[in-house]
Amino acid sequence: MAGQRPRPDANSPVGRHGQNGSQMIDRRTFGKVIGVGAAGTAAASLIGLSGPAAAASSSSGPGAEKAATALTPDTGDSSFPALKQVRAGELTVGYAEAGPADGPVVILLHGWPYDIHSYVDVAPRLAAQGYRVIVPYLRGHGTTTFLSSTTFRNAQQSVIAYDIIALMDALRIKKAVFGGFDWGSRTADIIAALWPKRCRALVSVTGYLITNREKNKQPLPPAAEWAWWYQYYFATERGALGFEKYRHDFAKLIWHNVSPSWNFDDATFDRTAAAYNNEDYVPIVIHNYRWRLGLVQGDPRYDGIEARLAAAPDIAVPTITLDGELDPFTPAGDGAAYRAKFTGPYDHRTLKGIGHNVPQEAPEAFARAVLDVARF
Repeated sequence: MAGQRPRPDANSPVGRHGQNGSQMIDRRTFGKVIGVGAAGTAAASLIGLSGPAAAASSSSGPGAEKAATALTPDTGDSSFPALKQVRAGELTVGYAEAGPADGPVVILLHGWPYDIHSYVDVAPRLAAQGYRVIVPYLRGHGTTTFLSSTTFRNAQQSVIAYDIIALMDALRIKKAVFGGFDWGSRTADIIAALWPKRCRALVSVTGYLITNREKNKQPLPPAAEWAWWYQYYFATERGALGFEKYRHDFAKLIWHNVSPSWNFDDATFDRTAAAYNNEDYVPIVIHNYRWRLGLVQGDPRYDGIEARLAAAPDIAVPTITLDGELDPFTPAGDGAAYRAKFTGPYDHRTLKGIGHNVPQEAPEAFARAVLDVARF
């Protein structure tokens, strides 16, 4: 049960009690766990897809001169032969790993409706530069599962951040560079704000995404509200039933809407869609969006942390923010809307012709940002 976990404290991260070492899941077992239709598809190589070599960007901060430099990975046998599993907090977390075990760590966090394959072309670029790259499935996705059937399927923002702190503890990682988009940006932002000693540097797509539920009660202009149509759909029981029934069609529609220039093929989508077969996928997604709108409650043990996050804490670690020019969620002003929230070394880059799924649409630009921010 959720009540069995120690009370979370921002100064004492949870998760150490979950350590038991990592385990490997081979491709056949992975397919059985999440219902992959074709053997081997879901555990495909992390360099199995080709994306744009780079995206044109505008940049004005530290490291801006590096943005146009080509970053060519060693494209030898750099794929992951198997995913890994580790007990961490109230989960067993599935994750991909690339690069030397003793290298500086980069943790890459995916969004919704996506999975670890958003970093399919980012991970080998970073690994080739000597980084140990960890790409976990967030709760409710892929092979990340709950240890107990009675645990509250909670998806408020702070609990997802605690999941990643617990993962770091389980893998004995003291500090990492974080990169994320969508749910991943929000999670990385929270860690950078509340646990800066665990965050060496940050790459955050769409900037500052820490949620304030009171502010979320205020209406947006109609064009902005339109982009969030699914959030309001999820607020209804009809929406929850529709999402359960059409989860793959739903995700593909979102992909097209928020990344209008990304010409992904069916194989690319199907590889990620395997992660939606997790039995907790629908409850986690529905709870997350209903929680943001204040329609459901989270776990009261996290109330203190959520109060701190509602105050919009500044982020002082070195940061590069990225915006996709065609992403409907990109705020106007070339990063100006959230610039004041980042008080340390900083750069902002807008990626021309790129939509919401920045790391998969522009892997070179994303990897370059990670390498650059690590040098700030």
